[in-house]
Amino acid sequence: MKIMIDLNILLDVFQKREPHYYASSMVLNKVLMNEISGDLPAHAITTIYYLVLKFSNRDKAIEVIDLIIKHFGIVPADKSVFINARGLNISDFEDAVVASLAKFNDDDFIITRNVSDFKNFPVKAMMPTEFLAIIESV
Repeated sequence: MKIMIDLNILLDVFQKREPHYYASSMVLNKVLMNEISGDLPAHAITTIYYLVLKFSNRDKAIEVIDLIIKHFGIVPADKSVFINARGLNISDFEDAVVASLAKFNDDDFIITRNVSDFKNFPVKAMMPTEFLAIIESV
């Protein structure tokens, strides 16, 4: 199983945002334990670096980026992804790019807390809790 992880899931974990921290960290842990394959949009990496640097320090930011690079697939966006994203009926452009990346990368699901932003898209979006319930029942 292969999932696209939206930036808000990473932020839940790195910023320890409650009440979402536990479920989001469990999704990331499934990737770290090689139980599932987790992909991240390339643009999320620079955002995470910036935020960790801002709230911690450069060494911590590099440590986090190295962890991400080691365990997650990094999915780049080319011109076709942006063209596809512009044509989607998704109001948030960043979410449209994530949706396009998930489609082009053949991900099974998009894990996000903004499920409503991904309605009527071929790759099903779900909350971390919903995803965990599904994979635990398999």
